[in-house]
Amino acid sequence: MKFVSKILLASLLCVSTLVLAAGGESPSNFKPEDPVMKASRAAIANKDWGDAQQILKTALASNPNNADYHNLYAYSTRKGANPDMALVFKHYEEALRIDPKHRDAHEYIGEAYLMVNQPNKAKEHLAALDKLCFLPCEEYTDLKKAVAQYEASRKP
Repeated sequence: MKFVSKILLASLLCVSTLVLAAGGESPSNFKPEDPVMKASRAAIANKDWGDAQQILKTALASNPNNADYHNLYAYSTRKGANPDMALVFKHYEEALRIDPKHRDAHEYIGEAYLMVNQPNKAKEHLAALDKLCFLPCEEYTDLKKAVAQYEASRKP
């Protein structure tokens, strides 16, 4: 019984270490939420793509090296009516230039490549996510599902 308890304790310590390493909050690393991210996510949640784009475009003017802003600007542009895909790819690529490990940007640019019928490019980002995610992560799972749906829709 003691052996099982020790294994359980060791497992819990490993999990808590992974959570903190992955950005879990503890009193020493707590950061208030970025107001731009909060406002843009609220607009996105309401499917107000134009408002999200405006918030992020304004934020990018004063903070052009923020990968999250580029990623969500590209996302809200892609989701809006008649998306300018050149602009979408420009901002996803900039997000990935700033942060090559940005999992959301990899997922979303993969989805964008499916929109323009470039599944091989989407699969490149799926492979990148496979390397970035120690365990299967939501971004990997979502893009894998999108690729599978894309391929299924193209079969005769």
